[in-house]
Amino acid sequence: MIAGPSVEWHHWVPRSEGGRESAPLHRVCHRMIHRLFDHATLARHMTGPEALRAHPEMARFLAWVRKQPPAFVARTEPPGRRGRRRTGRG
Repeated sequence: MIAGPSVEWHHWVPRSEGGRESAPLHRVCHRMIHRLFDHATLARHMTGPEALRAHPEMARFLAWVRKQPPAFVARTEPPGRRGRRRTGRG
């Protein structure tokens, strides 16, 4: 990661679910996390980088993004917009 617009802060447990701990992530990775998982799923099952890396869809995405240049910033929709798929409901 390169400091600047490509870095965002991610709360491992969403603040809406009582989380406080956060870490810097590449913007496209952060946006993908919020496209794949709703807040409840993040709070229950994706509470750290290991859990996220182990998820098949996230692993596939990470394999792709590793091939991009370090300053890569994709034009993406903000989290929570159309196309967001929610998993782990219930």
